[in-house]
Amino acid sequence: MACGSCGTTENGVPRGCKSNGNCGTGTCGSGSEKLAVFDWLSNMTLPSGQERFNIFEVRFKNGRKHFFKNTENLTISMGDVVAVESSPGHDIGVVSLAGELVKVQMKKRNITIDSEEINKIYRKATQKDIDIWQTARDKEEETQRKGREILGRLGLQMKLSDVEYQGDGNKATFYYTAETRVDFRQLIRDFASAFSVRVEMKQVGARQEAARLGGIGSCGRELCCSTWLTDFRKVTTSAARYQQLSLNPLKLAGQCGKLKCCLNFELDSYLDALKPFPKQELVLKTEKGEAVFVKMDIFKNFLWYTYKEESSKWFRLTLEHVLEIIELNKNNEKSASLEEYESEVEIPVKVSFEDAVGEDSLTRFDAPIKSNRRKKSKKKFTEVAENSTVENPQKQGNQQRKPQQQIQKQPQKPTSVNNQENVNQPNAAIQSTNKKRYNNRNRKNRKPKNDSNSQ
Repeated sequence: MACGSCGTTENGVPRGCKSNGNCGTGTCGSGSEKLAVFDWLSNMTLPSGQERFNIFEVRFKNGRKHFFKNTENLTISMGDVVAVESSPGHDIGVVSLAGELVKVQMKKRNITIDSEEINKIYRKATQKDIDIWQTARDKEEETQRKGREILGRLGLQMKLSDVEYQGDGNKATFYYTAETRVDFRQLIRDFASAFSVRVEMKQVGARQEAARLGGIGSCGRELCCSTWLTDFRKVTTSAARYQQLSLNPLKLAGQCGKLKCCLNFELDSYLDALKPFPKQELVLKTEKGEAVFVKMDIFKNFLWYTYKEESSKWFRLTLEHVLEIIELNKNNEKSASLEEYESEVEIPVKVSFEDAVGEDSLTRFDAPIKSNRRKKSKKKFTEVAENSTVENPQKQGNQQRKPQQQIQKQPQKPTSVNNQENVNQPNAAIQSTNKKRYNNRNRKNRKPKNDSNSQ
């Protein structure tokens, strides 16, 4: 590789750049550049008498790649910045692949060695070429913003998605998307006069636009079209139906607004698994009535049916049971009710959590632990009160009887002040028992109110 750290040592042990998937050169398979290819043949020597393949793969902006021939026999390695032939002038790019793997990439794209599409490599880029290339790249965002303003002024039904300047700064390519055919002859004149460059318009589809811009999919990974997928096959809603997915356009559509390409990834395995299953339109005839299809679990071989008259309850049947009922119906015989077939189905028990360490719940520390100190103190207080009532029941009875007798005698005989104080003593004792118990801390703070009156 260009960084020199992704190769192997003399003993064949891989060195590794320890970049954790972010290669500085952008040439690793998981590097920062899109559609990068790892050259696993870089450390292998060619057989004797065989020359190195003189066609290189050069990468440009947003993963755009082309093949160029090294006619000058320059010493070029992966990661070098080179000046290549373009129309008109020259372009600047980075060598992304060299050696025998270029033949494999050319075979994928159906490009032969003698094809006219293969241009020449002029030279390795000088510092002056790189400076001109960088200044041209810096103008792309401003050019795109002004280009969209011109589009809005002309009122054309098209979307300008990206702008790419050529390495020498003499030509700009405008990538756009449009649902219908657009007449942009006036647009090209306005672009040429506004930016003073040669203008080229390229229409791309919604999938190609997403591949150029990149992004993160709903699965949390980078888009397949911008990392490894180059073959955009047609995706239909029947692929979602075969996989028993809900036809929700918000979930089935990707970042490009079209159906997700990943719907085709597992379609073949689903089609193979669906071969023994009967058609969904088939009606089962039982003794209780006719049953219709509701849904299925393809890989567990379960089917759910319900009666036409009682559609509220579903019955789980195995694939063998359904095929048996179909065979009986072909012989003009009605099968048993679905309840009998459902009773024979064995449902495996799911083990969600096993208490292997002696821990009952994973959320046992989430709820705060309440202290039981108050409850214990209340229990002690009630026990003491009950014991006191059991030990002195006669005293409490006498204390309660005395005030009643004295209260009855008060209207008959006048009493003195001293006698009144003695009469009121049992009432005071009863009140003292009914008072709240205070803690020891508050005893010092409590002071008798109206001391002079009490005396």
